[in-house]
Amino acid sequence: MFEGQPKGLYALALANTGERFGYYTMLAVFVLFMQANFGMTESAAGDFYSNFLMFVYFLPFLGGIMADKFGYGKMVTAGIIIMFLGYLLLAVPLGSGDTALYAVVGSLGLISIGTGLFKGNLQVMVGNLYDDPRLAGKRDAAFSLFYMAINIGALFAPTAAVKIMDYAQTSLGYSVADSYHFAFGVACASLVVSIAIYYGFRGTFRHIEGNSPKKADAAKTVQTDTEELSPAETKSRIVALCLVFAVVIFFWMAFHQNGLTLTYFADQFTAKSSTGVESMSFDVLNLVAIIFIVYSLFSLFQSKTSKGKGIAAAIIVASLAFLGYQYTTLPESTKVDAPIFQQFNPFYVVALTPVSIALFGWLARKGKEPSTPRKICYGMLIAAAGFLVMAAASTGLLTPNEQKAALESGTATFVSPGWLISTYLVLTFGELLLSPLGISFVSKVAPPKMKGMMMGGWFVATAIGNKLTKVGSSFWGDIPLVGVWGIFIVLCLLSALFMMIMMKRLEKVS
Repeated sequence: MFEGQPKGLYALALANTGERFGYYTMLAVFVLFMQANFGMTESAAGDFYSNFLMFVYFLPFLGGIMADKFGYGKMVTAGIIIMFLGYLLLAVPLGSGDTALYAVVGSLGLISIGTGLFKGNLQVMVGNLYDDPRLAGKRDAAFSLFYMAINIGALFAPTAAVKIMDYAQTSLGYSVADSYHFAFGVACASLVVSIAIYYGFRGTFRHIEGNSPKKADAAKTVQTDTEELSPAETKSRIVALCLVFAVVIFFWMAFHQNGLTLTYFADQFTAKSSTGVESMSFDVLNLVAIIFIVYSLFSLFQSKTSKGKGIAAAIIVASLAFLGYQYTTLPESTKVDAPIFQQFNPFYVVALTPVSIALFGWLARKGKEPSTPRKICYGMLIAAAGFLVMAAASTGLLTPNEQKAALESGTATFVSPGWLISTYLVLTFGELLLSPLGISFVSKVAPPKMKGMMMGGWFVATAIGNKLTKVGSSFWGDIPLVGVWGIFIVLCLLSALFMMIMMKRLEKVS
């Protein structure tokens, strides 16, 4: 999995880890902050959330065009600086009046612009590392590893947000609304770490930054994807990419309910405490121990030396001992906060990435590995299954508005946290088939002179999907929950059907 990958991959991945940690720390609490600080309804907070996500993922299209002209490295650096200023403004407590609201809008604008310059261009640089024919076969695995690094940052973000807010309230005496600004401050610090990593290890990827003609000439000595395509070939590739973009719109519309309606469900319909083995899943250290076990098991069987096998075995034993100790010291009941559920998706991504890589590597050796478009199709089907789990969890529950009345009267019914934990597991299977492999597909198929623009196109599709997340919060009120989840089930199934119809055309260019 890690063998033979260029050092530049790890440098770029770690730089992205720092940035994503800050982003997901902010996102874990954003809609709850808008409600607590400004008294917004679920629908109004959903407007802010969906508009922000739309711009965050639309602006990489413009950032890609700029990078194609001015260089990826310059845009990435500018993006980090602008994002830092946005998080800094968001971290300043300005109350709940109009000035504070305008400051939030301004900070979200800066974060969106900075992300637009940073996110897509960093991924293009990763793809450029694999234009070397000696590394071309490792492209999909590389993007899976890169995607895993993103989720390492996201894994710790909800816990960081909850812990820093608890500290601000209990130790420093801040109000609930003001404590959110401490979580936003964590994002500022993460950007400092990100830029330090980027420049500290820049020598491993400087040749693919594209900042000057001299560097571009140097890059050509190890890259081969500079051939001229005919107009017909260029058009064929662009059409294929646009077809994929059309499908991923609906995946992200559904998937990014994790920060919206799934968070509302966690806040309003899910039990606020957990006991037994289930409660262990709400401690991020336990999740890290499981990740150590998964990776050590792979190392145990794949290591070529007895020393390597011994180290892997020792890590497994130590991790199991830690989990055993954690179980024996469990409190009678563990508090469950709504934002903490957002740690499960990144946990599953990190834990399951080596399983995914190993599975498709095994299928590739047998000549049976599905094409990337086919994997994307399977991802849509699995996403539909994820919302089927939510539909099952919601059967017999009150509507959200009825639940609010029941909460006030003390007659509300809550479901086990296990339902959301299971939903995130299923959705993550779909994500692993669609997101990292879709990005790899773009980097491979995009016409050489349009890589930044086409990677930006992926983010435009994501942006449209993010804007459409508002559909979920729009129906959050008087409609039964099964109907809300049913919208996403149908859209995911229709998207999968569309992919099946277009499969031959897509596989032709992949």
